[in-house]
Amino acid sequence: MKYVLFILLFNLSCTTMAQKEKSGKMTKKEETPEITKTEAEWRQQLTPMQYYVVREKGTERPFTGEFWDHKEKGTYKCIGCGEELFSSETKFDAGCGWPSFYDALDKNKIKVNRDTSHGMIREEIVCKKCNAHLGHVFNDGPNPTGLRYCVNSASLGFEKKH
Repeated sequence: MKYVLFILLFNLSCTTMAQKEKSGKMTKKEETPEITKTEAEWRQQLTPMQYYVVREKGTERPFTGEFWDHKEKGTYKCIGCGEELFSSETKFDAGCGWPSFYDALDKNKIKVNRDTSHGMIREEIVCKKCNAHLGHVFNDGPNPTGLRYCVNSASLGFEKKH
């Protein structure tokens, strides 16, 4: 009898929580990026391809971006806000046609979101400062991290090391 009562109370509790969540009274805390702009401001700042990738979560075609085969030494920055994200020291040729890095300069500058688009489950990476879509991170990279940050060139700027 105690077991049946427990099950009933548990179900009632779950139903109440679901109703609160549906009604908007119980919401998840969303992180607000430091930099927020209107879509018009983003369109003015970015090229059409950059806007498509960074704001609409698009992807440039492989082997077409400015940095997929880039070999200069320096720092790769977010095209949306200039945040330093990746170093040429961790860039490697993954053979995928997009710039690939096995580590970020500071993982706290990149937010990882679950991406279930296109019938796949992936880990999307975005700039934490301005919420710009960068690409995805995969667990098939080289040592020492085993990670592959697969990044669209259109989401990056580059500062040459002097």
